[in-house]
Amino acid sequence: MLALAGCGGGSAGAPSVSVGAAGTYSLVMHIRPGAVSLRIVQPDGSPLTAFKRGPGPHTGVHVIFARRDLGALLHLHPHIRPDGTFVADDEPLGPGPYRLIVDVYPAEQSPQPNFQLFGSLTVKGHYTPQPLPPLRTTETVDGATFTLHGTPHLRAIDPAFLHFTVTRGGKPVRFTPWYGALAHAIFLRKGTLDYFHTHVCAPGASGCTSVFGGAKVTGRSATPGKLDVGVLVPVPGTWRLFLQCKVDGRVLTAPFTLHVR
Repeated sequence: MLALAGCGGGSAGAPSVSVGAAGTYSLVMHIRPGAVSLRIVQPDGSPLTAFKRGPGPHTGVHVIFARRDLGALLHLHPHIRPDGTFVADDEPLGPGPYRLIVDVYPAEQSPQPNFQLFGSLTVKGHYTPQPLPPLRTTETVDGATFTLHGTPHLRAIDPAFLHFTVTRGGKPVRFTPWYGALAHAIFLRKGTLDYFHTHVCAPGASGCTSVFGGAKVTGRSATPGKLDVGVLVPVPGTWRLFLQCKVDGRVLTAPFTLHVR
């Protein structure tokens, strides 16, 4: 964030513009077996201890581990201690290199409501990168079938929707709110692992709109088994969508490969 000390204009001899050095947030990681302890340091060197609270998913911190080949993902919402530290349990991760994404919603919403910090870690063990599969419009996870309807026609920075049904035994499932939303849509770009995250909420729910630049998108689910997933990714390329929802007490993650023009 740039600190603008003055603003002038006009002919020669007018006061010049003075711009201070960029202040940056940083992520402190302490890796230990089965967990990563994290802390966010503010530009002034003090820990960030005040985070946004309230309804909706845009609160606290989201911690996401994404394997570099986009073959695995872990999404957590850890408790934040009074001193600003939080611990992410990475025990479920399989071997391989991961990008760590911390999506932060500070209590102070100015000059921006949220930001992301990144780190890297490697889980030991045999790892062979897997190529991304082509788009399959149906994925079955733990007995639940996720079906994408229609052919996606997606453009960067252009809000759009993907329409899904989720069934089990031929019947629509009922979604349980999880981290303030009925479903989470995590988008990661092949190669660079650029990141974007949208949500699906019940009609009338607050704090569910995702914003990029001047564009906005809000996912909605008005009936059991149906998800209208908002898409708003920043750049073209091949993206992997991880669609997550909670059904019968279990979090289900269904991956889909998308091409964005």
